Order: sequence, then structure tokens, then C-alpha cells
Amino acid sequence: MKRNFIYAVGMAVLLSTTACHAQKTGDNMVPKYEINNLPKVDLKGFKKNAQGAYVIFDGSSLNGWRGYNKDKVPAKWAIEDGALKFSKNPAGIANADGGDLIFAHDFKNFELEFEWKISQAGNSGVFVLAKEVKDQPIYISSPEYQLLDNENHPDAKMGVDGNRKSGSLYDMIPAKPQNGNPAGQWNKAKIVVNNGKVTHYQNDVKVVEYELWTAAWTELLQASKFSQAKWPLAFELLNNVGGKSKSGVIGFQDHGDDVWLKNITVKVL
Repeated sequence: MKRNFIYAVGMAVLLSTTACHAQKTGDNMVPKYEINNLPKVDLKGFKKNAQGAYVIFDGSSLNGWRGYNKDKVPAKWAIEDGALKFSKNPAGIANADGGDLIFAHDFKNFELEFEWKISQAGNSGVFVLAKEVKDQPIYISSPEYQLLDNENHPDAKMGVDGNRKSGSLYDMIPAKPQNGNPAGQWNKAKIVVNNGKVTHYQNDVKVVEYELWTAAWTELLQASKFSQAKWPLAFELLNNVGGKSKSGVIGFQDHGDDVWLKNITVKVL
């Protein structure tokens, strides 16, 4: 197992934070929050494949990766047999730290491709355009592509019309057709973000499509667990995904269950 995360001297130190003060939104007061400006990596140091996509995980190195709101890779994330694995209980590591994992580069328009498999009754997720919000989870600012054992995890029966099954826009749009493979089998995934239009593919089939920063997007949020009434801060951040730059990091979720990922590439559009 090998973990590498290389930055210039001093870059592991928090560079700055941007304070965002509480503001009134409708009848709800959005709590004060801060966006952390942590070290990022330059894509020039990563190879491209034959399709012109950057290989951000090649099975041998974790260069460019670190924990969400952290300066290192948490011990529960490691390389196993060429795959990036989150382990609930990693062998030989006592009191291993966990948390979500991000690739430390802000992407705007891109195609993310990867393969994944989940443990029995496992749950995880993938995040795009995420901001590192101090003392908040990654999903407070980022749409989530769900990774799930549809047959055995209770989330598959929750939500509306299967919108918490694999490939779905979590708690908002169900993946249709639902073509996820069972626990322990590899799936292929692709997420395309292009000028606000987001498309989910699962096992080479388009299963979800939506458009950010539109009235329809706001309606989706209002019908979800991230509504203005239920979670004002999440509604504020998700309604303005990517902030002023309309960009953010890619992340993989620590949901407490074993998950494997491989062949992770990003093509910048």
C-alpha cells in the first residue's frame, strides 16, 4: 500500500478562509459559514490517457488526493491491489482516521469516469463541484452520485421513486433505468458537467440528467432533504453550487462501508 501527497514547502498549512456571514433568505436565516482555501494541485503533473483525460488515480499513487478539509490522506483510504479502497476496519492500523477523500483541484466543466464496487449492504457516494466548508460535511455543498448495494442497504427503499439507489442524484432524481450491479461486482460510472448541465451514466447507460442554477434545480432542492425549510445552509450552498467560480473539487464518501474505486480519470472540457 502506498500513500503519496506532494505539495511545495508550507502548502500543507491552511492558506486562508473566506468568511460568509449569516444572511436572510426568505423566512430562514442562513447560518454563518466559512469556505476553507486549502492547497490545490496542478494538473500538469498528471498523465493523460489516449482519450485526452487526466489519470488522477492510476492504481499506484495517491498524489493529488487528501482528506476533505484535511492536509493528508486519512488512514482508512489506501491502495489495495491497484484499487483505491476505503476500509471500515483497515488491517494492522489501530484507531485509523477516516473522512471523505477529495482530489485537490477545482474542476468546472469536465467528464469524470471511474469504476466502483461496494461491500455487502454498503453505501458511498461521489461529489462534484464541492467546496471545503469549515466544520460541515462535503454533501452540504455538492450534488451526490449515489453508490449503493441496492439489494441490501435500507437507503434503496427510502427517498422517492428509488432516488437513493446507485447512480441516482441522491434524494432528488432516481437513476432510470436502474442497472447497478450487485455488491462485490464492478460498475462503470461517468459524470459529465458542462456549463451547468450534469449527466450521470451507469454501466454505459445515461440514467440521470439535470441542470444547475435554474428554477428547476431550486425546485428539486425544495422537494428534498436539502430544502430551505429543512436545512437552510445546505439549500443556500447547493442552490449556488460551485460558488462564484462555478467550480469545485471531486470527492468520494466515507459512509462507514468498504468501497473500491479504480481507473479514475477526468477530461477537462
